[in-house]
Amino acid sequence: MLSLHIRDRLSHAPIIRFSNKMQVQFREFDPFNVWIWLEFSLNPSELEKQYVEEIINSWFFLGKLGGFNAENLQVQDVGLEISYMNYNQDAAEDSFMALMHNIGEVEYESNWARCWFDLGTSDAIALDVLINSLRQFSKDYVEITTLIIGGENEDWPIPESRKREYSEYDDN
Repeated sequence: MLSLHIRDRLSHAPIIRFSNKMQVQFREFDPFNVWIWLEFSLNPSELEKQYVEEIINSWFFLGKLGGFNAENLQVQDVGLEISYMNYNQDAAEDSFMALMHNIGEVEYESNWARCWFDLGTSDAIALDVLINSLRQFSKDYVEITTLIIGGENEDWPIPESRKREYSEYDDN
């Protein structure tokens, strides 16, 4: 959840329309051991880093609560006319749990940010939600030139010790 301080600052921040489109790239993808990388047009300020961290933490929290369960998209499946919709509690209860498991700290180096995730059994809709959120954020607040999902980043390699550290989560 956006802290009141950040939400207040975002609501008063001027909306700036950046013309460049955020590029989205997918690399090797293991949902239980995935790095997500953001490249900014400029080095982000401390306040801009807080915004990014709030987005990432909010997204993860929704995933931790099972919010990205594609097996239970009853409202989406109905379409636009949801007045007096009957929500099927049994279908919701019978759907497979889709929970994110773990998150690392958001790290920064120059104009890059990265964060490690164990996305657990959450569904791919989680990535669509993150991409859509970051695209709009990039248009209105802080220009993100590239979003990389998975793999390594040749501009900022992951030390071998960190790879082993995070792979230990896969064994638990």
